[in-house]
Amino acid sequence: MKKRIITLLLIFLDFTAFAQQNSLSISLSNAKFDEFVTAVERSSPYRFYYEPNTTDSLIITIDVQNKSIDDVLNIALANTELHFAVDAQNKVYVTKMRTILTDLPINYFRDGTSPDDSNEFDYSDYEKKEQKKKLAENRLFAIGKKTSNLQGNATLKGQLRDAATGEPLIGASVFIEKPLLGSSTDPLGYYSLTIPKGRHELKIKSIGMKGITRHVMLYADGKLDIELEEDVSPLKEVVVESDRDVRVSSLQMGVEKINIKTMKQMPMVLGEVDVFKVMLTLPGVQSAGEGSSGINVRGGSTSQNLILFNSAVVFNPSHLFGFFSTFNPDVVKNVELYKSGIDADHGGRLSSVLDVTSREGNKKKFVASGGISPITGRLTFEGPILKDKTSFLIGVRSTYSDWILKQLESKELQNSTASFYDVHANLSHKINDKNDLYISGYKSKDKFKLSQDTTYSYSDENASIKWNHRFKSKLYGSFTGGYSKYNYSVSSEKNPAEASMFDFQIKQFNGKADFIYMLNAKHTLQMGAASTHYTLSPGSQRPIGNESTFLQNIMSNEQALESALFMSENFEVSPKLSLYAGLRYSFYNYTGPKEVYVYADGVPKQKTTIQDTIYYSKGQSIKKYHGAEPRVSVRYLLPNNASVKLSYNRMRQYIQMLSNTTSISPTDIWKLSDSYIKPQIGDQISLGFYKNLLHNSLETSIEAYYKTTQNALDFKGGAELLLNPHLETDVLYTHGRSYGFEFFIRKAAGKLNGWISYTYSRSQLQTRSSFKSETVNSGSYYPSNYDKPHAFNFIGNYKLSRRFNFSVNVTYSTGRPITIPLAKYDLGGGLRLHYGDRNGARIPDYFRTDISINFEGNHKIKKLAHSSWTLSVYNLTGRKNAYSVYFVSQNGQIKGYKLSVFGEAIPTLTYNFKI
Repeated sequence: MKKRIITLLLIFLDFTAFAQQNSLSISLSNAKFDEFVTAVERSSPYRFYYEPNTTDSLIITIDVQNKSIDDVLNIALANTELHFAVDAQNKVYVTKMRTILTDLPINYFRDGTSPDDSNEFDYSDYEKKEQKKKLAENRLFAIGKKTSNLQGNATLKGQLRDAATGEPLIGASVFIEKPLLGSSTDPLGYYSLTIPKGRHELKIKSIGMKGITRHVMLYADGKLDIELEEDVSPLKEVVVESDRDVRVSSLQMGVEKINIKTMKQMPMVLGEVDVFKVMLTLPGVQSAGEGSSGINVRGGSTSQNLILFNSAVVFNPSHLFGFFSTFNPDVVKNVELYKSGIDADHGGRLSSVLDVTSREGNKKKFVASGGISPITGRLTFEGPILKDKTSFLIGVRSTYSDWILKQLESKELQNSTASFYDVHANLSHKINDKNDLYISGYKSKDKFKLSQDTTYSYSDENASIKWNHRFKSKLYGSFTGGYSKYNYSVSSEKNPAEASMFDFQIKQFNGKADFIYMLNAKHTLQMGAASTHYTLSPGSQRPIGNESTFLQNIMSNEQALESALFMSENFEVSPKLSLYAGLRYSFYNYTGPKEVYVYADGVPKQKTTIQDTIYYSKGQSIKKYHGAEPRVSVRYLLPNNASVKLSYNRMRQYIQMLSNTTSISPTDIWKLSDSYIKPQIGDQISLGFYKNLLHNSLETSIEAYYKTTQNALDFKGGAELLLNPHLETDVLYTHGRSYGFEFFIRKAAGKLNGWISYTYSRSQLQTRSSFKSETVNSGSYYPSNYDKPHAFNFIGNYKLSRRFNFSVNVTYSTGRPITIPLAKYDLGGGLRLHYGDRNGARIPDYFRTDISINFEGNHKIKKLAHSSWTLSVYNLTGRKNAYSVYFVSQNGQIKGYKLSVFGEAIPTLTYNFKI
């Protein structure tokens, strides 16, 4: 009994001593927070941990005697946003976080419960995730081998991914504020940031994702992979605060980036999200008319755009003659359009590069999604093969328009056909921390026939394989192989005696090796090589059936090899001034087997002036071209979140599209540069001013440009393009010029968001020759087929609630040029038309308004499928916009008529789901 009393007495004395030691008496007046911390640490065993930038403005006045640490901190931090926690080792943590954990939950790192611990709490999966997030936010990540030498810089690299799907995040910002240094992720989600060694607060932000912070202690080069969660914004206005916006601070100009989430908010005809229709709302991008495929960028033709889908070339990006794009919206992840300042690693086209990338597939779980619109259906499957390592994605889209046509009363329409399908599949595999492998494939087929008339059928297919390798912390390599093929056929069997089929095909194999070396924080080098082999079948016409009297005609194939070497450097001269200098040198070799005609000198090339024929054997070089393609960009940062940019680039294009239409059509043919068809050469200089307003929530820019084109093709009157073995006799070489300016304003965040764009642009051609028959408009400049001086677009999205949002789209543009007949005359007993200057008139201006309302299903976490309905009205006012104007001779008079594609309001209801 006596021993127990003594023991209890000793425990009481220890407790009293401990309490006295940890009791605080503090008296301060108007003291800074660090002075308060110093006073506490001197008189107690407590040690403080906090971020100075969160407390540097805090002034403390306190006078307490024999108070606990909790009482002292409650008084000191009253009426502030700061919170605190004290752990068992007397460490005091002061942050803005409301909940601060000082130890891990019981059984945090294992499943099940411990029967030996009766105080255990059963944490749900959600709670565990929240705890892990909070721990990650406060954890200090040590990067590299620990050392006491913190002089100089080190490189931090890693990959950013979506926490829910494992998809890489493209274009995300990774930066520190002191000093202000940042980087953005590449198309595979990787970043590389060279910063001073030591402790930093790393900030990570990406559009549509929750921004996070990571505390890092950088000792040497190292890696930090990070996952971000999707940001579900509340109904109230959200202002996104970030570092200097990429549009202002980056070297790139003339670049437009749109993600699939933004695309799906826009009202679309027939309920289908369309990449090209979204691109047409951006400044500097137009089309020949409603329902046409392809885009015209800054006065260029549709064939002057390099369209890439997962690094493979797409020749015809449309379905059903332009009513749908080839890109399945459920598969697409990101779209980037480069109008100027194009990097040296891209080449082969004059006007632009449209780079479309698909999603990799969910690496976390199996998911199915799809949608049903009035004439199309979509279904996509994705999921992990090896969780967090290997994933697949398969997307299928088709139309049931044939079934709809059969239900109509018109016999003509019942006998018509209009259908398409496309299939996309890809596989992504993370081999290890240094190697990633990506395989992608695409196949599409279209068929169209009106009643018993001509049948059009065309298909597009491509495949690509990409291997990414990280040699060292500063050196990356990307190796890509691709295959593309496009073919079409036109057949007619209405008259058995004249039944025939015409077909055309082009295919290419390409390879590319690309290396990026992060020399230091101010220098980034890129170099590589690329090569493309073309095989082109210009066309063949064959009889169909035994009764056909049509003579077979098969054009000989064409082959060529295009190669290039490129090198570039990003150089930060100062925090305000950055430079980009690049050089691409391209080589082209047109090879046999081939017959080449020799024409008489001093006269126009015609069939009658052919003097000789030269025969080249297989692989023998017929004609070579080569030349330098310099690229330069400069960016200077101005005060108040603004910048000025200047760029120049030269491009060479060795393949051209021959067409009598203003937009891409299934009967267009491609032509390789040869002895007579010279490669096109384009030069563009651009100047831009960029400024962000209202805490970076409002982006504004104005860009001006001037572009010239050499060796673009135009055609003589009555030119024959199909099955013509001597096309050089029917083409004219033109000199082109395009100029204009683009104004853009965008509000990217908040309850109300969208953009406004206005473009003033001119696109003109000049055709001069020593021969009068090859001179157009007396040698003066005349508008090109896609010259549309004024274009205005308004896109507005308003979030009514978490489940409802409303969108409106307003579009206006000047009518495109046409050539009209002025008079008729009799020549040799036949009626002839006399036309005015080429493209001397215009069709009426274009105006359209669209609206849509999106209804989201309830947001319950556990449900069979998450669904949404979209109700849209295309051409709300029912305006009969002219696609073209044509002229018909009736009763001895020439009458003009306007053709409209969509002359009425078109309502559409679309159902989308995700399982």
